[in-house]
Amino acid sequence: MQIKLMLIKKKIIFSLFICFIIMISFPGLSSAATARDKYIKAEGCYKKLRNAPEKQKYRCNWFACIDKFNAVFKHNPSGPWAAAGLYMSGKLYLELYKHSYKKSDKQKAVNVFKRIIKRFPKSRYRFKASSKLYALSKSKTKKRVYKKSNNHLKKKKKLKSSTNSKHKKKLLTAKNLPIKDIRPLTHKNTVVNEIRHWSNSSYTRIVIDADNETTYFHRLLKKDAAIHKPQRLYIDLQKSVLANNIIKTIPINDNLLSNVRAGQHTKDSVRVVVDIRSFKTYKIFSLKNPFRIVIDVWGKDKKPVYAKRPPSNAANRNRKIPACTLAKQLALGVKHIVIDPGHGGKDFGAPGYLKGVYEKDITFKIARKLAKKIRKDLNCRVSMTRNSDKYLTLEERTAIANTKNADLFISIHTNAHLNKNAFGIETYFLNLATDNEAILVAARENATSTKNISDLQTILNDLMQNAKVNESSRLAYYVQNSLFENLRKKYRKIKNKGVKQAPFYVLMGAQMPSILIETSFISNPRECKRLTTSKYQDSLCNAVVKGIRKYIIETNPTALLNTNQKKT
Repeated sequence: MQIKLMLIKKKIIFSLFICFIIMISFPGLSSAATARDKYIKAEGCYKKLRNAPEKQKYRCNWFACIDKFNAVFKHNPSGPWAAAGLYMSGKLYLELYKHSYKKSDKQKAVNVFKRIIKRFPKSRYRFKASSKLYALSKSKTKKRVYKKSNNHLKKKKKLKSSTNSKHKKKLLTAKNLPIKDIRPLTHKNTVVNEIRHWSNSSYTRIVIDADNETTYFHRLLKKDAAIHKPQRLYIDLQKSVLANNIIKTIPINDNLLSNVRAGQHTKDSVRVVVDIRSFKTYKIFSLKNPFRIVIDVWGKDKKPVYAKRPPSNAANRNRKIPACTLAKQLALGVKHIVIDPGHGGKDFGAPGYLKGVYEKDITFKIARKLAKKIRKDLNCRVSMTRNSDKYLTLEERTAIANTKNADLFISIHTNAHLNKNAFGIETYFLNLATDNEAILVAARENATSTKNISDLQTILNDLMQNAKVNESSRLAYYVQNSLFENLRKKYRKIKNKGVKQAPFYVLMGAQMPSILIETSFISNPRECKRLTTSKYQDSLCNAVVKGIRKYIIETNPTALLNTNQKKT
């Protein structure tokens, strides 16, 4: 026993000795790890500041974040994170200048970018810094910068000896650098390709399609009777041009809007103007891959007035509805349900484990069966976002549900994972993602990156104020529980992955309770085979119908009275 303890002690001492040798030989390893941690904290500070317009008004909040990024550089000036920390501090100085208009803030940003180019000539941040300097010099001189000779040392001497004032004006901000260093990697303008819209008497969705991401600003203008101008909402896209074949004026002529107009406002900016007749509110947000700007406009009456329901029997009259639920207090009825078969057309969705099986085909079959069963069992009107193998954008699907004044929106999908052993059923509603798995699922269904999912937080904080979050979560729980309880009676290895929340593009802007069902994993051998069978599809649909029925009864006990009376 003593011999074993001695051997263990020797191994521990030897391991510690090896670690000590590595730390001495490669001091940058521990330093890089700490620098990375500092960078992550600094980035967190910047994100909080970016999402808080009130905090952006105070310089101390900007300097707090700048100091954190500078700390990354100071921690290890020659480490892999040094250039990143320095670049972000310059970027924040530049953003601060846009708020403060102080030349000193702008000059500090310029100094930082110059420092990066000089100190880190092989880093990718050198090119980013060069691009920033080019943009600053272009805005100052308002002249195009042409590529010059690489022999910048000779040019510097000539410029010093020159007394020509015109020659001095052509100098760039970074005088001691080669001209090629301060040209941007890409200087192509964003092209606005198309403007689309969907509308009814109380809702309009307008989408501006562009070929690349760009900054944009919007403003609501009041009606000006003196110059015969109606109330207008305009959106300016920076560094943009109109496509040659774009339709510049689109008549809408509903109760809310008269038309949408697009024009080349300046040489490198596009202005889209929405002429307003009468409206209650609007929301504007952008989506990526491809980049597009979505404008939602609502009238005063978002929902149609339903006919009065027949008087209920004594049992239903005496049944009390808890006051905690807003939907119960309003006695909302479910008359019209829109079902969205995920993907379609050129968008195949996730490939199945079995050859030739794709998500778009499975979701369409399930959606058609679900629509038939809802009409029969719930006596509700059902619309499909697509009735064939047709490609629809994600924002178009929500627009269809809104323009049809739907009471529920249900999007059908199949899950997928690199791990073929992953299996189970889960149901989502729109909200900020709470775990990495939900972020991955949302990124896949949105056909975008996980980085873009994190960028949606600012948008969602604004949109969620009017979204039916509570009703959507309640509907999701009823449907998910029904799926699990009913399927496990007929099939083995049914996993309840629960109700989750994530920022799905297809649910954004929906004006009714809306959910997204990941029916099963198409990447799993067992579940892929089940998804292709009519029996399993029927079982899924029956379970979803039961979940919807429970939700309807919970929110409005008399809603299914007509259906029940007809059956008896």
